[in-house]
Amino acid sequence: MDDAEEGLCLEPMIGAIASGNTLVLKTSELAPASSSLLANLIPMYLDNKAIKVIEGGVSIAEQLLEKKWDKIFFTGSPRVGRLVMAAAAKHLTPVILELGGKCPAVVDSLETAMDRKIAVKRILGGKFGCCCGQACIGIDYILVEKKFAPILVDCLKARIKKMFGENPRETNSIARIINKQHFLRLKSLLNEDEVKASIVYGGSIDEDNRFIEPTILLDPPLNADIMNEEIFGPLLPIITLKNIEESTQFINSRPKPLAIYAFTNNEALKENMVSKTSSGCLLFNDTIVQYFVDTIPFGGVGESGFGRYHGKFSFEAFRHEKPVIRRGFMPDIWFRYPPWNSKKMQFLRSGLVYNYFGFVCVMLGLKKS
Repeated sequence: MDDAEEGLCLEPMIGAIASGNTLVLKTSELAPASSSLLANLIPMYLDNKAIKVIEGGVSIAEQLLEKKWDKIFFTGSPRVGRLVMAAAAKHLTPVILELGGKCPAVVDSLETAMDRKIAVKRILGGKFGCCCGQACIGIDYILVEKKFAPILVDCLKARIKKMFGENPRETNSIARIINKQHFLRLKSLLNEDEVKASIVYGGSIDEDNRFIEPTILLDPPLNADIMNEEIFGPLLPIITLKNIEESTQFINSRPKPLAIYAFTNNEALKENMVSKTSSGCLLFNDTIVQYFVDTIPFGGVGESGFGRYHGKFSFEAFRHEKPVIRRGFMPDIWFRYPPWNSKKMQFLRSGLVYNYFGFVCVMLGLKKS
């Protein structure tokens, strides 16, 4: 989680500096190791008069939001994003919000064993390998055809064991939950009776070490919290559909996600996903958006946020294009000023539509008003 915090701070900061800004960087109190590292290192290498790093909790963030800024960039949850936007509205400050939400992975009935193997590796790597699911662009749940679900579940189970071993708690490949508060939140998601009954793999937890085993759930209730809150952890629900084409309706019935991941070779399904869904980004047959974001404008839509950044788009996000127009006092066009008459109006009409022939005719008196 701390590595993600560093990247989320530094990438927009690079764009802000490149476009000529001074800035205040408020680091997350939820990632204290990264926060301390940034607070100590940045003043050593960058101008401390132009770039300030502020550490602290909620009260510090609230004090900063009371100030008048030229632009505010925030990464976090939709709940806090609303608070940031409300504070910014007092000064009409523009904001960029990278939030998150429930990012789905649509998995078609892949025909070849090789396609299934690669898809499952990429799904698990994107879900559990990236901070144990504690990432805004991580897969939140999977949509799959009911007839293909048993095959997918078996593939996921086998690959989890290969990736993380029989006892994932003993490996260094699974991150811990960032703090006790978020651990208890995830624990409560699993503790609902019908949710607990839907677990088909994993489910063990170690509260003392804030460890939750990679967990797969098959068809948990759609009205349960686990299917209505951003999970942000190592819990992976699988929702079965009669046919995969229903995935677009399912996605559209919920808030717009930051990312949609679709694993398919079906060109018609791909076209449907492109034309009939709305999301911050759409990635086919992979899950690691970071591989591509330096060349594309990355950001959310709707409740997953708004504004674009990464690469050159970070530079553009923090700059203001101010037109500067220079001209002399001559020539001065006499017919641009009142009082108006029919001849002046003829001149204006001809000029506005670039009708130079008509303009000359009016000037020579050849065109009557």
